[in-house]
Order: sequence, then structure tokens, then C-alpha cells
Amino acid sequence: MMRRRDWASGCSMAVVGTVLSGAALAQQVSLPEIVVTSPSPILTRPERFGAAAGAETPVRGTLPVIEDAFAPVTVVTPDEIARETRRSLGDLLFTRPGLSASSYAPGASRPIVRGLDNFRVRIQENGIGAQDVSELGEDHGVPLDPLAADRIEVIRGPATLRYGSQAIGGVVSATNNRIPTFVPPEGVTGRMTGGLSSVDRGREGAASIDAGGGSVAIHADAFGRRADDYRTPLGIQRNSAVEAHGQSVGASVVGTSGFVGLAFQHFDALYGIPGGEAAESRTRIDLNQDKLSSKGEVRPDSGPIEAVRFFFGASRYKHHERGLDEDGADAVRATFRNREYEARIEAQHVPVFTGLGTLTGALGVQFGRRDIGTSGEAGTLLRPTETRTAAVYLFEELAVTDAFKLQAAGRVEGAGVRGTATAFPTDFLPAPDEPPESHRERRFVPASVSLGALHKLPWGMVASLNAQYVERAPASAELYSRGAHDATATFEIGNPDLKKEVARTVEAGIRRAEGPFRFDATGYYTRFSGFIYKRLTGITCGDEFSTCGTDTELQQIVYSQRNATFYGAEVTAQLDLVPIGPGFVGLDAQYDFVRARFADGTYVPRIPPHRAGAGLFYRDPNWFARLGFLHAFAHTELGQFETVTPDYTLLKAELSYRLKLDREAHGFTEVSFGLVGDNLLDDQVRNSASFKKDEVLLPGRNVRLFLSARF
Repeated sequence: MMRRRDWASGCSMAVVGTVLSGAALAQQVSLPEIVVTSPSPILTRPERFGAAAGAETPVRGTLPVIEDAFAPVTVVTPDEIARETRRSLGDLLFTRPGLSASSYAPGASRPIVRGLDNFRVRIQENGIGAQDVSELGEDHGVPLDPLAADRIEVIRGPATLRYGSQAIGGVVSATNNRIPTFVPPEGVTGRMTGGLSSVDRGREGAASIDAGGGSVAIHADAFGRRADDYRTPLGIQRNSAVEAHGQSVGASVVGTSGFVGLAFQHFDALYGIPGGEAAESRTRIDLNQDKLSSKGEVRPDSGPIEAVRFFFGASRYKHHERGLDEDGADAVRATFRNREYEARIEAQHVPVFTGLGTLTGALGVQFGRRDIGTSGEAGTLLRPTETRTAAVYLFEELAVTDAFKLQAAGRVEGAGVRGTATAFPTDFLPAPDEPPESHRERRFVPASVSLGALHKLPWGMVASLNAQYVERAPASAELYSRGAHDATATFEIGNPDLKKEVARTVEAGIRRAEGPFRFDATGYYTRFSGFIYKRLTGITCGDEFSTCGTDTELQQIVYSQRNATFYGAEVTAQLDLVPIGPGFVGLDAQYDFVRARFADGTYVPRIPPHRAGAGLFYRDPNWFARLGFLHAFAHTELGQFETVTPDYTLLKAELSYRLKLDREAHGFTEVSFGLVGDNLLDDQVRNSASFKKDEVLLPGRNVRLFLSARF
């Protein structure tokens, strides 16, 4: 099914780059560390082990959270990415507390945060948005592969106001060194990773290199993956194959008072849509994106400004939806295009010592433009639209004492959304005349504010309390959609009269990141006014509105608004039980749930299930082993036209070894390898948050072999 691409040649580009330096280059040039307050969620954490190999006392672990964050931040460390690399960000985050995924296809599984998805979850790389169309349809992939990420964080709470009203649910932030921020101390450094998986005959590889001298740093990387149709307990899931590859090059000038860098990257993917008519017609998504990004930072020697940072990204995205036409020939059936740019600049002021405490913070502005269009069979789904945004935001943090801090954040945004509005009949059934169309522009001014308090408690615990009022402007697809989307088997109708969506949230948490007993527990309550969602009308359509009510091919969906309430909790814990050699044997556990209801008591559709899990682990500076399970309870809180989702249990086993090496003797500084077994019970797994859950099973039993090396 899949066309072959020579992605291996792209991976070799990064490896061959090692010959650029036959000897160590100039001494490292990097910026001295600044303690960045809440405007920057890119915070550092210690390595997984608290001491070096050979330490006299056993090494305890650290919980992958940021303990001094005002709201919980889920962290996926480099070690975890190497062990658990999946085919999409959604799959990688699927089992984390408070997180799930759309699970529409192996190449298209977008993260879901606390039951919120699509236009409420921003995905970004190095502070710049993904700039794709994955929010417009669950079948659309994100052009950001976990193989290209060094670290992934899911940010909730006040820090999301930095990025815009479309991040009302959270921000999934991937970071890497594609725009270099340092010159390697020995002139060149790099990493290579690879893996094989049994459930889909998957194979993947990635390589990156950083080099430089003087004040110039360069970076290059490439990755590629290919997988066949995966197996399930009921057999092969047809049309689930996927392949992807990408490359990036970047360069920066780094000085003692700042840096400025530029990167260019390309992403290419081809993946199938399993289940139903899409599998019968061999529907595939063929996407590519070219992206230019830049960022920089200047730190003045004196004055009221401590640092000025800027971020810029511009891209051209396109994907074709291919499949068999009525004559049985493989052809392009629909095309989606997106052109977008984003710019953000922020100034962090020097600490101000007041009578109440030390005040730190930042002021920023953000601008953006987005142009989306569709053609082919999806030509009527979304006529050309244009979205322009401009915003100003402010974060301030007051350290009253070393143990008690307060935070306030605010954002005001202007958004203009132009498109073609359609006046459909109120019953959404055809009338003798075609629904009239008109060009229309909607303007919104979302305003948001948050307040937070953080207090350090005895025994290394930290408590936090946050309150947020956030407004979100409707997106262009929510306003102006009006046609068939064959890949998702839906006929989508927008509402050009939608109002702003408003969320009022209260959240309380307590966490302890280090020591023998580590935990992170958070509870939240959100009340939405004018919650925008896709409402199934119970009507089915063909490719044209005139067929609605008579054809049975597509489900009719109308973007609607209702008041809704979301509440839930997320808990994760680790306990070191017995010291063995340089490490510990311990237990871990997790639990999460989200419940979402409309004001009339009915349930919001496609919400993740209650989940609980536990595991037994051993960790030391070299070895990591774990056996654990995650049980998802049957999902019976059904939205309109939904069916019950059965429970399932995921049994997982991991074993990995990390070896530190002498670079001069071996050429590498570290080598890691291991085995990971997923769904070892070969259970039938259906995701209640997926549109495809009644048609498509998630992968069955899988064993993955991985290898990672640094030099």
C-alpha cells in the first residue's frame, strides 16, 4: 500500500556530519543560566538518577514533574522517549494521567488533555505552533514526530496564557536543539536511536548532530519510520500502515549576552485510515510540511530588562487524501492546505524588591495569520478562510517568602476570522433551494486572567491553588464548515453565529518530587459557558447537502454550543521500598478520571474512561526494569448516539540498560538498549475518546527492541 521513500539517506546526513570536525573545536560558548519565571515552561529537571554511578548510597528516583510549577506539568524525559517512542504524540502520551489520544489512525492520534482536544489543545515545537490542520479532523496527523523530540512537556494552568486562547485546555510542548542554543564543549556531539516492533513489523531510526566553533553553532538531524498494518487480537487491522520521515538543519550565533538562530525543517508522511469504508477504499493521508523557524534572546548588561526573547515560525502545509474512486482507480480525492506564520516577543524585567516580596515577570506580544483551504471532494468542507490574531500578555510572580509565592497572569487577544458562511435550515434537512452563502468576518476579543498560590510544606511537599477565567474565540472550521469529509465519514456544518467559549477553572494540587515517597495529586473543576462541540444530529448524508436525510454514507455533525461542566483528578506516586546494590526496588501507581456533563445532565461525548494502574520497578544508574498494568474501566457515561466502551487492561514490561563510556576510547559517551513489551495480555483495546472506537481496535501484543547512543 505504501510507496517507498529513501529516508535512510536522510538519516545518514546527520551521521556523516561527524566528519566535519576531525579534532575538538573551540571551547563551549553558552549563556549563563537565568532563573526564568512562569512565562517559560521550558524548565530543567535533574536526570532520572540522583547520583552518579558508583555512588556509596543507593540511587533514588525522581518523579517526572516540575515541583515548583503552579500547575501540574507532565514531563516525558529523554530516557522515556527512547524506550517508548510511538508513531505519534498522542500514542506516546496515551497512558499518562490526565491525558489520552484521539486514536483515529496510527499516523493521526492527537493528544487529549483532561477530555479536551482539537481547538483547545495547542501542539508546539520549541515554542512555535505545529501549524497544521490536525484540529480540523481527527484523521489529520501532526507533523511533529516523537523521534525528533528531546523532551516533551504537557503544560496546564496559567502558563498556557502565553500562547493564546486556542490553548484553553493545555499545551503539548516538544523541545529539541534544531535551533542551536550552545556550542558543544568538545566541538561536536550527537545522538543516534533506532527501534524495531513486532506488532506491525515497525522499524525506525533517527540521528542528530550538533557542532560548532567560536560563536557559531550548527545542528542537523533526520529521522524515518515505517510500519505495516498492525495486528490485533481479532486479526490484522487493515489499512493501518504508516511511514514518515523528516530532516532539519539549523544554525545560531551564540555570544555571552545572547543568541539568535534559524532552522529549516521538512516533514513527510503517508498513512492509512483503518476501519469501515475508509479501509475498503484504501483511504490514505499523504502530507508534507516545510517550516522555517527562528528564535533568539538578548540579555542587556544593565537596565530594567533582564532578557528579551523572540520566537518566529512560518510554514506551508499540504496533505492529499488518496483512495479508490468510483472506477476503482487510486486517486487524490481531497486536498487540505494551510499557510501560517506566528511571531512572539517578550521582555522579562529584572527582579523588583517590594515591601511584600520579590516581583519577577514578563510582558509579551504575539501576532499570527493563518490561511486554510480545501479542494477536491472536500472542496465544500471549508472554503478559503483567513484568521488574524494579535495579543498582549503579562505574567507576574511575587515571592513573598522562600516558601510562599503568588502569581497573576493576563492576556487580551484580538481575533478576526473571515470565511464563507452558509445559512442552513434549522432542521438541517434540504429545502427546495440551496442554502444561501455570504462572505463574513467575525471579530472577537478574548480576555483571560489567572491567579495562583504556591506554598512549600514540610517533608519536601509543595501545595498549589489556581483559579482561571479563560475566553476562547471560535476557530474558522467551527464557524464556516459546510460539507463532506470522507476520511472521517462526517458531513460537517459550522455555525457562523457562535459566541466566545468561556471556561472558569479552580484547581488544587499537592506534590513531592524527590525522596523515598514521591507523588503528584491534582483535582480540578471547570465550568464552561458556551462549550463548542460536534453534535451528531442523527441525520446521514452523502457528499452534497441535498442528500442529507436520504443517503447513509456520512454522519451529519453540527458545531453547537451548550454550557458544560468538567471535573476530575490525576494522581501518580512512586515508593522506593528496598535498596539493592546501587538502586532501589519500588512500587508506582496512578489513577485519573474526568467527568463531563452538559447543563441538562447529559454527558459530553468522547470522554476518556476512569483508569487505575500500578507497577513494580527496579532502578539504578545503569538498569531500569518495570512490570505494571493500567486498567481502563468500562465507559458507560454516554453522549448522544454513543455506545458503551468495554474495559481493558494493558500489561507492560520494560528492561533497559544504560552504559557510560569513555569517548576517547570508544567514540561514544553513552549507549542504552532494551526491550519493552506492551499489551502483553493481548487484550482488545477500544478508546472511548475515538470516533473510530466501534470499528477499530488498538494494537495487540507488541515487543519493541530499542538502541540509543550518544557521542
